[in-house]
Amino acid sequence: MSSPALSLTPPTAGGSARHGAGFWFVAAAFLVAMAFNAVPSPLYPLYQQHDGFGTLTVTVVFSVFAFGVAAALILAGHLSDWVGRKRILLPALGLEFVADVLFLVSPSLQVLLIARLLGGLGVGMITATATAHLHDLHRTHRPDAGPGRFEMVSTGANLGGLALGPLVAGFLAQYVDHPLQVPYVVFGVLLALAVVAVLAAPETVDVLPARPAYRPQRVSADHGDRPGYVAAAVSGFVAFAVNGVYTSLSAGFLVGVLHRPGHLLAGTAACALMAAAALAQTVTDRLTATARRALGAGLAVAGLAVLAVSAHGADLALFLLAGVLAGAGSGILTKTAIGAVATMAAPRRRGEAISGLFLFCYAGMSLPAIGIGLLTQQVALTTAVYIFCAVLFLLLAGVALLTYRTARR
Repeated sequence: MSSPALSLTPPTAGGSARHGAGFWFVAAAFLVAMAFNAVPSPLYPLYQQHDGFGTLTVTVVFSVFAFGVAAALILAGHLSDWVGRKRILLPALGLEFVADVLFLVSPSLQVLLIARLLGGLGVGMITATATAHLHDLHRTHRPDAGPGRFEMVSTGANLGGLALGPLVAGFLAQYVDHPLQVPYVVFGVLLALAVVAVLAAPETVDVLPARPAYRPQRVSADHGDRPGYVAAAVSGFVAFAVNGVYTSLSAGFLVGVLHRPGHLLAGTAACALMAAAALAQTVTDRLTATARRALGAGLAVAGLAVLAVSAHGADLALFLLAGVLAGAGSGILTKTAIGAVATMAAPRRRGEAISGLFLFCYAGMSLPAIGIGLLTQQVALTTAVYIFCAVLFLLLAGVALLTYRTARR
């Protein structure tokens, strides 16, 4: 959100090359931060063995991260407009480094919860700020170019990091000793390098003396097209629900249902989901919003159906295929939802609109995962997966109905 205390640094003849290098420095730091926060995904079975907790606790740990992200988006996601990009990115990376140290020194449940919360808070600050910083640097370095490079790189750093993290962690856990320590040593070094990269990047916001009084980011769902907004919010909820449940439970599902305990396999499953989301967002860029939403919903439905079948038949290939299909569908739905909300909202209220959307999204990441965790206290994991798929089918049907009514109107 813009404010009177914000002024973008104008391009200078000597600063263009530095801004171009800074663009890639910030992108690399963004990717490392996102990758680090995906590291625990293939390691949850090891944490379960260490402390003896079950599926419900895994989903709670995952949801604590989502809560931290949502809280940071509301409390600090807009502050870089006032104080500068680097003044938010550097403390956020500091939070990630503290979380890394906590992961490294103890695998206990209490430490795991604190580390995931700190990581979520850092990601919430980084996601909004790094995206804005990349936009500023791109515009300064290439003032006459379109937004294509910025959009591709920012999406690639975000989702690409989430895909890369579990793959690296799974590989290290599979082939090196001390699987609950070595991945965090590696990412501790990478996070330190990320701090250096951000320090080397130019600042793009000039902070003026008159700074507005602090308040959290406002959130609103009333932006002139309530059915359209609700459709976008439910789309985001479903997309993040699919990602959250698949990512948080994939390692346990592979071990408990498919009897495949390999850490690299668990990391590959989570990687495939996020990689499919990033690729689908890129290749569908030229489709209309209506076509993208229909395609995203169709792929999500197909992914959920294949997931249910894989749970019934304990089929590894179908489980991986479900992740690819659901990841592609969720990626398209998320991008379409963000585009729709950004378009319908007035410029001065765009921050409110997108913040409200992300609250729905991160509720989707946490609440269904906890719901499945609670269900597993009463029924088998496969049955809980069936119920989860059925509920999301109904929500996607609601999205289709709202989209149809909006299009007719």
